[in-house]
Amino acid sequence: MEIMATVCDLRVHLSAYLHQVEAGETVVITRHGKAVGRIVPVRASLEMRLAALEQAGLIAWNGGRLPPLAPVARTEGPTTLADLVAQA
Repeated sequence: MEIMATVCDLRVHLSAYLHQVEAGETVVITRHGKAVGRIVPVRASLEMRLAALEQAGLIAWNGGRLPPLAPVARTEGPTTLADLVAQA
């Protein structure tokens, strides 16, 4: 659920709005009836961004952790990757 708050009202009651955000609510800040900003809980912010990417069809995610990736860069012989970068 989103709570609407004018800039003036937010200034006067910031502490109360922050308590609501801590409780999981989102506060939409308006100026002259137009939304100009949004205060969201930190965890919800990440979840909202992931949900937006998923809705846009840019990602498919089941909510679980990703498996660790194997290293991509490999060298043959005693030369390390750091040695190769230093030579460049």
